[in-house]
Amino acid sequence: MRVQESYSVYPVRVVIVMGVSGCGKSTIGSQLALRLGHAPFIDADTLHPTANVSKMARGEPLADKDRWPWLLRVREEIGKAAHELLDGRDSSLRSARTIVGSRDSSGTQRMYVVCGCSSLKRSYREFLSRSDPDTSLEQLTHDTVFVYLDVSKTELLKRLDTRQDHFFNPVLLDSQLETLEPPDTTREAAINIYGEGSTESVVEDVYHRVTSYIAKNSL
Repeated sequence: MRVQESYSVYPVRVVIVMGVSGCGKSTIGSQLALRLGHAPFIDADTLHPTANVSKMARGEPLADKDRWPWLLRVREEIGKAAHELLDGRDSSLRSARTIVGSRDSSGTQRMYVVCGCSSLKRSYREFLSRSDPDTSLEQLTHDTVFVYLDVSKTELLKRLDTRQDHFFNPVLLDSQLETLEPPDTTREAAINIYGEGSTESVVEDVYHRVTSYIAKNSL
């Protein structure tokens, strides 16, 4: 994973909005994608295999053996979206070529892909940040920064209690909190955000923090 002092030569910046269930990954992530010039948004929850969905609906925590195949699929979808931005094959993504924000030092316009994914462990984040080991250096497309939405357990329970049409069983919250390894921003390319304000205020905070971080660290 790239640390703050590193410099990126990759044209696409991937922003992964992370945290436990109920923190607002999908809501904040999808709104952030719009704020970043209609960048493509990937909701990792929709990529879980049926077995994982059924397990969580029953109130059974996922194990690493359940998560790794899912994380691989998430990583593949991120890579696919980044390649489509570069190749211009998908007309629905072309607007993201002219995003809000400055150009990098080479004059290349920044492009973004946004993903909402729990990314609870540092090992998961390292995996999502790496490209496929079979990918050549010439085919690398993106660099990654994580946005951790920090929300109190009291607020999380309140949100989960009122959420509808989602497979996550609220009884799993404790297991997610136990699994969670909040990012160490001195060692990881990550930003910690207080996530209990209004959606609009959190999105604006994330937007300004992300664009500032990327500009400052040349990600």
